[in-house]
Amino acid sequence: MSFLIVGLGNIGAEYANTRHNIGFNVLDSLAGESNISFESSRLGSVAEYKYKGKKFILLKPSTYMNLSGKAVNYWLKDQKIPVENLLVIVDDLALPLGTLRMRKQGSDGGHNGLKDIAETLGHTNYSRLRIGIGDNFGHGGQIDFVLGKWSERESKELPAIYEKAAEAIRSFGTVGVDRAMNVSNTK
Repeated sequence: MSFLIVGLGNIGAEYANTRHNIGFNVLDSLAGESNISFESSRLGSVAEYKYKGKKFILLKPSTYMNLSGKAVNYWLKDQKIPVENLLVIVDDLALPLGTLRMRKQGSDGGHNGLKDIAETLGHTNYSRLRIGIGDNFGHGGQIDFVLGKWSERESKELPAIYEKAAEAIRSFGTVGVDRAMNVSNTK
């Protein structure tokens, strides 16, 4: 059985280590601990991760955040993966740093990457793993915060966050989204 795990982010050095790229960073961490590497492919960088007999196609779209749907749609069709085996990993301002929330479906919550995926697929019935990045910014500072680099304090917390997210991904593939939500949705 195959799963498509999509980490959202923006390509380019100027976006590396920004809060908005936590989806990319989670997949990079998972690939690194598993000694697998990403290869440039159509509409993104792709790696294949195997765990307990399951195949996870890890995708970091190269389409930029606001056009993520094109890459997601292509890889679902190319790999013949049913949409119920899709998990999209995104940053979330509404959650405290490191809080994970897995959902089977739902709104885009103002996230442009999720909005484009929903528009491209024609529905919001796909799983997503939201990772809290906090909301430590003043009035009008949202874009600078999201596209800003992690603080030193935040950076120290990232390895544990990435590990929790990797465990959520493995649970999604091995025990299903309902049980994975029970395990992953932390405070």
